[in-house]
Amino acid sequence: MKSRTKARSIALQVLYEVDISGHKPGIVLAGRFENLKIDDALKKFISQIVSGVIANKEVFDKFIGDFAPDWPVDQVAVIDRNLLRMAFWEIIVYQKTPVKVVVNESVELAKRYGADGSSKFINGVLGGLIENLEETKFNVEIVQAINKNV
Repeated sequence: MKSRTKARSIALQVLYEVDISGHKPGIVLAGRFENLKIDDALKKFISQIVSGVIANKEVFDKFIGDFAPDWPVDQVAVIDRNLLRMAFWEIIVYQKTPVKVVVNESVELAKRYGADGSSKFINGVLGGLIENLEETKFNVEIVQAINKNV
């Protein structure tokens, strides 16, 4: 597994645990890092994904609702929901990874960790995001600006 793919996989595992158990992200991350032999750059990337998703979770969940209107967010599988949140963060906020790479990685992780239809669902939702990317980026910037001023 490539190093960035491994990092995304670890971030997904952390977010999954946080989502289903309510454990604190920092504690879950520290526990993962104790048991893994990965370099500091990957630890930083994993931490960025986790903190970025946690910080923007409500906004990203709204986007899931917008781009998958037939699926209430609370009915989307936990793995799928977190894969989408991660992809949204990487595409909209991080913006350092080519969009095609993010989509491909998300679909591959969905095939590995999700249910039978997860990869198609992820691909479809991310397709909707890409079609509305500039508007979506603008909406995130507005929400982030509001949150900084609150």
